Amino acid sequence: MSEFLYLYRGGDSSGSPEEMQKTMQKWVAWMKQLGDQGHLKAMGNPLEPTGKVIKGKQKTITDGPYAEAKDLVGGYTLILAKDINEAAEVAKGCPIFETGGGVEVRPILQIGG
Repeated sequence: MSEFLYLYRGGDSSGSPEEMQKTMQKWVAWMKQLGDQGHLKAMGNPLEPTGKVIKGKQKTITDGPYAEAKDLVGGYTLILAKDINEAAEVAKGCPIFETGGGVEVRPILQIGG
């Protein structure tokens, strides 16, 4: 099994408290399913929409990230799958699709032994 990172992008997080509770219950159920199927390596957490960006040789610090809402990374999960195709298929069960978001699937590069 190889490791993959799910980066959750976009999705509409607005709604009534009841709708937000239902959405959270779907996420909890999906994470449990990933665990039961042996895919969950480490559960991530939602990310705040604010932060700092450090870049360039001068290591300039700016407020950010500022991206289109659809491109903003809102959370992550580390999973196990036999290959990237399986990881992508497993990602199809993510509740973020119901709110217009997406999942970026990235293989974790294994360095050294």
